[in-house]
Amino acid sequence: MSLPQSTFDSGNLFKVALFAFTSYAYTQISLRRSSEKMAQVPNESGDISSKTSSVKDVISPSYQVVFVLGGPGSGKGTQCSRLVKDLGVWTHLSAGDLLRAERSKKDSDLATIINEKISTGQIVPSEITVRLIKNAMDSDPKGNTRFLIDGFPRSEENNTAWESIMDVADAPISTVEFVLFLDCPEDTMTSRLLERGLTSGRDDDNLDVIRKRFATFRNESMPIVAQYEAKGKLRKIIADRSVDAVYAEVSALFQNI
Repeated sequence: MSLPQSTFDSGNLFKVALFAFTSYAYTQISLRRSSEKMAQVPNESGDISSKTSSVKDVISPSYQVVFVLGGPGSGKGTQCSRLVKDLGVWTHLSAGDLLRAERSKKDSDLATIINEKISTGQIVPSEITVRLIKNAMDSDPKGNTRFLIDGFPRSEENNTAWESIMDVADAPISTVEFVLFLDCPEDTMTSRLLERGLTSGRDDDNLDVIRKRFATFRNESMPIVAQYEAKGKLRKIIADRSVDAVYAEVSALFQNI
């Protein structure tokens, strides 16, 4: 598509702008997901008119996601590891592990921010976490498109950031199949974390930080659990039992995905 030279005369600036807009509109049509959409196209007289066109929904999310939530020490990582081993087509991504890996990078501009937040039991800015997760999904070594994301979303800010980056209305990158919630008493989780702290080397596996992390989970994460429950997307598993007993119920949830 090209424009005659006269189009660029001062009296035709409006037509130039109109041409630019319609060219942009054409490139966006293929990204529309609705089966019925309004496409802006020029009619024979050169004016803009609207017409309704029907197209197949050719755009589908790239990734299937299951969020895995639960307090610190509820067994999220253990259950995810077993699912990955048994199912094969799922990749386990821990939001916490991705953050810890980033904070260890000496040349990372994000390391200082992440270090300060994690060491005090606070939540890292959501946009950072979502970008780290997306980067890991995009670069999965096995090329998997199904992901178990544990420890996320931990707050309303996390959830909002996820939706703004990964669940854009016209071209969603992912579909959240459901939220797996491992419900475990704090005393059980405390014992597990203190035992893990003996060998983990993690500076957040100490009693003071553990208590702060529990408070953060109650205040920030439980409202997210309630939101997904209201949407009918929550799958709750009692997690203060043996690993095998918990896994028997967890694995059953993935049979039809």
